[in-house]
Amino acid sequence: MYSKLSAIDTAKRLNSDLAHGLTSESAQARVAESGANSLQEQKSVSLFQSILHQLNEPMIYILAVAAVISAAFGEWVDSLVILAIVVLNAVIGTVQEQKAEHSLEALRKLTVTHCIVIRDGVQLEISAEELAVGDIVLLDAGRSVPADLRLIETSDLQINESALTGESVPVEKDASFLAEGDLPLGDRKNMAFQGTIVTAGRARGIVIATGISTEVGRIAAMMNEQETEKTPLQKKLVWLSKVLGIFAVSACALILLIGFLHRLPTMDLLLTAVSLAVAVIPEGLTAIVTIVLALGVTRMVQKHAIVRRLPAVEALGSVTVICTDKTGTLTQNRMTVVSSYIDGTLFENGGDTDVLRPMLHNMVLCNDATVSDSRIGDPTELALLEFAKKHGITKETLEKSFPRVGEIPFDSIRKTMTTLHAAGDSTVSYTKGAVDVLLPNCSHIWTRDGIRTMTDEDRATIDAQALSMSNNALRVLAYAMRAGDATPREQYMVFLGLTGMIDPPRTEVSDSIRMCHEAGIKVVMITGDHKITAAAIGEELGLFRKDDRVLSGVELDALSDEELYEIIEDVTVFARVDPRHKVRIVNAFKARGHVVSMTGDGVNDAPSLKAADIGVAMGQGGTDAAKEASDIVLTDDRFDTIAHAVSEGRTIFTNIRKAIVFLLASNMGELFTVLIAVLLNWQSPLLPLHILWINLLTDSLPALALGIDKADADVMQHPPRSPKESLFANGGWGLVGGYGILIAVITLIAYQTVLVSTNDLLLARTCAFLTLALSQLFHSLGIHAHNSSVFQSDIHKNKTLLLAFLFGVVSLALVILIPPLSLVFDTVLPSGAHLLFIFALSLAPVLVHELVYLIKKAALKVQK
Repeated sequence: MYSKLSAIDTAKRLNSDLAHGLTSESAQARVAESGANSLQEQKSVSLFQSILHQLNEPMIYILAVAAVISAAFGEWVDSLVILAIVVLNAVIGTVQEQKAEHSLEALRKLTVTHCIVIRDGVQLEISAEELAVGDIVLLDAGRSVPADLRLIETSDLQINESALTGESVPVEKDASFLAEGDLPLGDRKNMAFQGTIVTAGRARGIVIATGISTEVGRIAAMMNEQETEKTPLQKKLVWLSKVLGIFAVSACALILLIGFLHRLPTMDLLLTAVSLAVAVIPEGLTAIVTIVLALGVTRMVQKHAIVRRLPAVEALGSVTVICTDKTGTLTQNRMTVVSSYIDGTLFENGGDTDVLRPMLHNMVLCNDATVSDSRIGDPTELALLEFAKKHGITKETLEKSFPRVGEIPFDSIRKTMTTLHAAGDSTVSYTKGAVDVLLPNCSHIWTRDGIRTMTDEDRATIDAQALSMSNNALRVLAYAMRAGDATPREQYMVFLGLTGMIDPPRTEVSDSIRMCHEAGIKVVMITGDHKITAAAIGEELGLFRKDDRVLSGVELDALSDEELYEIIEDVTVFARVDPRHKVRIVNAFKARGHVVSMTGDGVNDAPSLKAADIGVAMGQGGTDAAKEASDIVLTDDRFDTIAHAVSEGRTIFTNIRKAIVFLLASNMGELFTVLIAVLLNWQSPLLPLHILWINLLTDSLPALALGIDKADADVMQHPPRSPKESLFANGGWGLVGGYGILIAVITLIAYQTVLVSTNDLLLARTCAFLTLALSQLFHSLGIHAHNSSVFQSDIHKNKTLLLAFLFGVVSLALVILIPPLSLVFDTVLPSGAHLLFIFALSLAPVLVHELVYLIKKAALKVQK
């Protein structure tokens, strides 16, 4: 409907003002009436759904069978206890799942889009969710359209509507267009739709629909809820759980067969088979991994990195190359004009305002930033406004005398920007941009004595001055003008002068780069600066060394993919590079077998962010297009945040591996204990309730605690992990099998020793139960100190693990000390001698861990 109305009629219908926008009171009232500008999000998991999810597990089905079997044989207490444990397991799982859900929900709230609006006649930046119908919105390249808009002003506006229409080619927009009849979305040239991306130009638009009333909102309302994305690791674990489930069924069948051959009592046989199934299936495996990932990405948020896609967490630990932009990431993103050159004179930190005036007018008028109420805009343009302000020239005042009537927006390929302004009865246009692009398009030069034709000597002097500024690590911009044009042009211009700006390196970057080098990660700087400037900055930061190469965009264009493949390992700085070059750089490193992280902030960076293994967008200075294409968003735009994210990614993977190895080793210990006893025709040393209690308290809780271990001190002193590396690489299966057998052997030793010496089956089972549980608790301490001695580890930093250990010991004490519980679990209180015997056996996993550590340490000394 609005595509058929003029901008004025649209504003009237929506009771808005095209110049001043809505009042703040009116906007708030409209939002309160129609709701926030947000799509219907995927419904969070309710408490009831979470409980049902916990009950819909293979282990629960097995326990239900065990409860039925126990009830069928008159063992009502056992049946009720099994059901109670099922409920307790569901409660613990639900609490952890809800915690993980809340953590991820908090992450989603951190990725809210912002937009620029005009309210009460003032330009403001607000959350897109606060938009109201009738708001006036400003658009520029790289921004996501925050709501459905009727465009009221456009300047070379192009919008990528592929997210809505599927058409990949950007659509040219025209505010003056009026639709006749009903047109498809792609043909409505005077409209912009929520979720689409501005690829070029600028515009103003009036909000006609928000939230679910937008075109994309209608589509979202018809869509089914998407399934939560599983990481490759989670998929592997689902497969592992299925394999272990099949193994459990096979083992149960074997036990039943052996039991029937040995003519064991049916009740004992069935309960033993159920015990075995419960022991084999790692019921908490996938839940623990999900929780560890959720808590891990929450920790990353605290370190200013928002993970948008969970698989990125795994890839972080494998990163071998970090390609990073210079500005704002390696530097402070606080540009300052320190040198200005005009008419043969170089001014440092200031200058003569009257001499600089033509160039100051250029800086202010050919500028899309604003510093009136708040600093909004590109850091370079903000620096130019601040410099002019020091000379008494402000944008608000100057634009009243020279209103903008046309423009050629900045383009990263063209490297220039031009604006056309009314100047009385005539016009004047101002152009700023790269020296090597702007200077060849100048035919005249401004001097104190007037404008004259530019000579070759002038060009040589200007080039020399620009080179001198570059050698001092300054970013150089050139300025030019024309007069009397009806439309903006960038040829035959009058050269005005140069400015040199500096963006100081961040103080912490050098240490972070050194940390990456120690971790076997190559750091590559990508910048639009000249080669000399780029090399100087790279050397200052410590990433550019003696034998390294600097490659310019022009040189990159001259190389074939094969030639680039041959030299890419020697390049640490890419200078004068366009966003289009980044994809080639990423692909060249990937062809070399590297796992690549690429940073970006512009709309043209989106392809390279998608091409990289991990795309990293800037949260403060990045465009919506870059954020949408990224895997991780940095909320502080700092390089050290990337380095810390890599460290956190490595830690998360290591912790998940520790939790899984511990959980499987514990389960294998239970499996071998039951299986060996049956094969030897012994009475079962463990009852189903014993295994259930152990799985619930001495397996799952320590595994969860291991999943939140602090980073190892040397986490960034090892080479990156190969993405193809198995979860059980470097002896993982050996640890699972070895410690599983060890735990089973000491459990059976405790059982058989006590049984032979006392002929008391109840006491022997109690000792086996306590030995199995305690040995697993001690084993968790060894897993925590996987690269060091338990006695030298920083276990005091993981208070959760200490609490899980203590809770496990207390739960075991309750089972043997409180009569009702000991009656239910068929346990008795062992004597002091037996308790010492159990304690000594339970230390075996720690003692073996220490022995293995000493052997490894000695082997390393021999190698050195």
